[in-house]
Amino acid sequence: MKIKYELQKKDKNTKGRYGILHTNYGSFETPMFMPVGTLANVKTLTTDQVKAEGSAVILSNTYHLWLRPGEDIVQKAGGLHKFMNYDGPILTDSGGFQVFSLAKNKKKDIVEEGVHFKSHLDGRKLFLTPELSIQIQNKLDSDIAMSFDECPPASADYNYMKNSVERTLRWAKRGKDVHSNENQSLFGIIQGGAYEDLRRLSATETVKLDFDGYSIGGVANDGESKEDMYKAIDYSIPYIPEDKPRYLMGVGDPIDIIEGVIRGVDMFDCVLPTRLARHANAFTKRGKINLRNSKFKEDFTPIEDGCDCYTCTHYTKAYIRHLVTSDEALGGSLLSIHNIRFLISLTEELRKAIKEDRLLEYRDEFIKEYQFKHE
Repeated sequence: MKIKYELQKKDKNTKGRYGILHTNYGSFETPMFMPVGTLANVKTLTTDQVKAEGSAVILSNTYHLWLRPGEDIVQKAGGLHKFMNYDGPILTDSGGFQVFSLAKNKKKDIVEEGVHFKSHLDGRKLFLTPELSIQIQNKLDSDIAMSFDECPPASADYNYMKNSVERTLRWAKRGKDVHSNENQSLFGIIQGGAYEDLRRLSATETVKLDFDGYSIGGVANDGESKEDMYKAIDYSIPYIPEDKPRYLMGVGDPIDIIEGVIRGVDMFDCVLPTRLARHANAFTKRGKINLRNSKFKEDFTPIEDGCDCYTCTHYTKAYIRHLVTSDEALGGSLLSIHNIRFLISLTEELRKAIKEDRLLEYRDEFIKEYQFKHE
């Protein structure tokens, strides 16, 4: 079946909203944080471990799975769910972000038909079109597929951004026209940088194509300011239908998630929890900490008191520090579990704040404590 969004409650003082996302694998509450499993794997974790920390939707990457093992192999395995053994909803991105980062000459490599680029694995020349991106995702059989869009740099000028928005709209229609998986939902992507009129154009025209959900793209690019990110959300949200889910792509900083929820966003994803973990960093409500720090050598307390994740209920900072300073893989795994749970727990608290009409108070309380650094 197609996913369905059911609005349950609005925060009285903001655009924040609590809802239910109905999927092929059950119904899940929003706002939600979605862990990223680029290569059909949330790095260093089993799907059971991810699910134990409260995951609902998780992500995989179309570009990477196209290159290896290939969409045909995933299809032969019975689809992405069986291939990676996850009995929850899966979202596949279009591969656009990766492809555009690999396209060296933007004027030459980005053409109306699609994008020319070289594989990051072996340098061979590749060409990805809106149609091919959707066809790959149809074979992967994810629950939610993403339209293939152009991902312009944050520094792009107005004329470039306008042309990019118009091309993305043409590509969205082309992708929708070939989408053939009846059980798979398709999301449209809103672009336009920090330009209000371009966001309005992108949003209104994308909505006319009648997608199953809508994403706000171009907000996690290098060089973009927080102010521009929040503007992009503010300029896009008013045009997205209330009965469709709203997804902010690639955002996982705790404060950005809170600000996104205040502005009406339902879904978030980011590689940040596992990336930080690989560098021995952990989220806490008082800021990020680095477990390599010598002050944790004899700290026999959990990463965060009161945290209900598997890591915090079984291990101490001293033990995790021992693992990461010894280059033991378990250290990164335990930190990944904690960091994923931290962001999922954050969205659980935001849902509660919306129900109690105290979203702004929650933000102020969170920021006040989060900006007090341990280190």
